[in-house]
Amino acid sequence: MSVLDFDVLIVGSGLAGLSAALHLAPTHRVAILTKRMLGDGSSGWAQGGIAAVMDKDDSFQAHVDDTLVAGAGLSDPAATRFVVEHAPESIAWLQSLGVPFTEDDGHLHLTREGGHSARRIVHVTDATGAAVQQTLIRRVKQEPNITLLEHHMLVDLIIASKLGHEAERCLGLYALDETTDEVLTFRAPHTILATGGAGKVYLYTTNPDTSTGDGIAVAWRAGCRVTNMEFIQFHPTCLYHPHVKNFLISEAVRGEGGQLKLPDGTRFMPNHDPRLELAPRDVVARAIDFEMKKHGLDCVLLDISHQPPEFVKEHFPNIHARCLDLGIDITREPIPVVPAAHYTCGGIHTDLSGRTDLPGLHAIGETAYTGLHGANRLASNSLVECMVFARSAANDILATQLALPPAVPPWDDSRVTDPDETVVISHNWDELRRFMWDYVGIVRTNKRLDRAAHRIKLLQEEIQEFYSAFHVTRDLLELRNLVTVAELIVRSAQARHESRGLHFSRDYPQMAEVAVPTTLVP
Repeated sequence: MSVLDFDVLIVGSGLAGLSAALHLAPTHRVAILTKRMLGDGSSGWAQGGIAAVMDKDDSFQAHVDDTLVAGAGLSDPAATRFVVEHAPESIAWLQSLGVPFTEDDGHLHLTREGGHSARRIVHVTDATGAAVQQTLIRRVKQEPNITLLEHHMLVDLIIASKLGHEAERCLGLYALDETTDEVLTFRAPHTILATGGAGKVYLYTTNPDTSTGDGIAVAWRAGCRVTNMEFIQFHPTCLYHPHVKNFLISEAVRGEGGQLKLPDGTRFMPNHDPRLELAPRDVVARAIDFEMKKHGLDCVLLDISHQPPEFVKEHFPNIHARCLDLGIDITREPIPVVPAAHYTCGGIHTDLSGRTDLPGLHAIGETAYTGLHGANRLASNSLVECMVFARSAANDILATQLALPPAVPPWDDSRVTDPDETVVISHNWDELRRFMWDYVGIVRTNKRLDRAAHRIKLLQEEIQEFYSAFHVTRDLLELRNLVTVAELIVRSAQARHESRGLHFSRDYPQMAEVAVPTTLVP
């Protein structure tokens, strides 16, 4: 097979990847590789909106302060200010592309979400991510310099040192083309990982099936540091329904007056935090988890029915319609909800230009650790992070002249065969997600983490044996990556001898005086 050459390889087609591609397309030949269809990542699922200071009564400092409070002492002040100050220009850029943001009297309508001290959430009703994603997809399809490669699953990065070169750098990548079942070889001076998070490592998640931590795992194998992987955000309010998985009930429902209740109608947030339903997500998720365990409940209730029906339908048309399809009229009755794994706050360690430890490799979006989110992500800070660092990484690439990498070998699968049975993959996948939910979830203990680490080691041995002997498939590659990410989460959690933000340990219930990130080095 011939080697496919580009100026920039972008893995992932969410808001981060598509934004970077559009910034680079005027001058660079860009390939976007995505393992399913263009719109199948997490970005399109984002309901609430994008946090940016757009009101005269708001300020950059207030947005910075809210982010630092939510981050529980671990958000990097420089990264936080960098994102906050570049947020308004990101909104303006999306407006210039034609994103139809909701307006009020000719101005952007701003809503408020948990942890924010002001209304600063720019949105498209309650389907912001979908509207932004559709707009960007239309734009990238019009760019002659962008090659779109759907159903291409990242296998691994190509690293100079493994080919005997002295100067370490990323030379490109191998990707499985699922339409032909062949592993293709891609070469480029620059590679951007924009592969999203790792929510599928847990049994219950708001994430789509694509969120398997691919970028984090391949960067770790390539020698990059990862930071703060113990901080997995559990969204407090995922719809609890036997026929639906992953449907998120937006933070904005609580922002507009939604109340959390027990089955008997009692509100319980007053017992947990003075900010009530507008407390940060980690506080609300732990409160729900506590009440469910205390009362033996399968779910709790989120009630917005005290608001006028017209108000509910106008502000949450998609949530209203989806629930109505399932027999729940949210204008008249509460919504059953449970916490679910939602966002990976840690990731590949990067600087403010999106550079990783490996020259030629950038990481942006949920797969990266920029320092913004700290120990807990503030609501609606994720989409803006994608855009700010997409532009920053693109500018860095535009300013950096790298020669075309030296020759790289094609993928060699001459010594492997077709798998005789794949039940090993499906069984291991299910086992991993169940014990991660039970042992490494919202509340952790040393014993639970040790049990998880022991099982991960056994799974890794089985998966490596399978990977070495058989042709790769997407299921195998995703499982391999998920097990790697699970190990990183557990190792990071074991290293943190305190409770902070999203990491709550019964063995170390107090917060340490000094906040220190958890950085793992390969």
